Amino acid sequence: MSDGFIQNIKKLLVLGPHPDDGEFSSGGTIAKMLESGVEVHYAVFSMCEKSVPAGYEPDAIKKELIAAAKFMGIEHNLIMYNYEVRCFPEHRQSILEDLTALERRLKPDLVLLPSSADVHQDHKTIHEEGVRAFKNTCILGYEMPWNNFTFHSNMYVALEERHVQKKIEWIDKYETQKFRYYSSDEFVNSLSKLRGIQIRKPYAEAFEMIRWIM
Repeated sequence: MSDGFIQNIKKLLVLGPHPDDGEFSSGGTIAKMLESGVEVHYAVFSMCEKSVPAGYEPDAIKKELIAAAKFMGIEHNLIMYNYEVRCFPEHRQSILEDLTALERRLKPDLVLLPSSADVHQDHKTIHEEGVRAFKNTCILGYEMPWNNFTFHSNMYVALEERHVQKKIEWIDKYETQKFRYYSSDEFVNSLSKLRGIQIRKPYAEAFEMIRWIM
């Protein structure tokens, strides 16, 4: 995705099944779009109380999400839902209705959501219902290698080092997730370099083009 094309995007909606999904998958792209003046909205569907590591308060991840959004300057466009983690398939219709309401209210130019190859049950639900709710919108599926056995990368966003650094700083706000190997600065930087090599740029993030309207 060229810088010129980003200028045609006025409003971006990122769909995160859980806190930090948008950051890990698309943090550099979001940082670049914010820098370009794009209005960014971030909808997160579970506060993941059941996934909070021992030693933290039950709402620790929710607090991190809010602090992370504030760090990026999108706290006023943060939308939070309270679906139980790992139980999204049981609430498919309610999630679809929430997504449809978002589509009517925000009318985004571009939606980022989990890719069609994501095997996590919550991510898969957000993908399937998101495609239904935003069927008249440009949609890109984001990459999460730990959930993707395969990934059809046919859209790339070229990044500068400052965008990758912003992504790393954003992810660092999630103290509860630092035990995960993919939260390391080294992993984030290496994946960005790998995707950059594929398009002869220093850094990039890769996406699955699900629907593109010219």
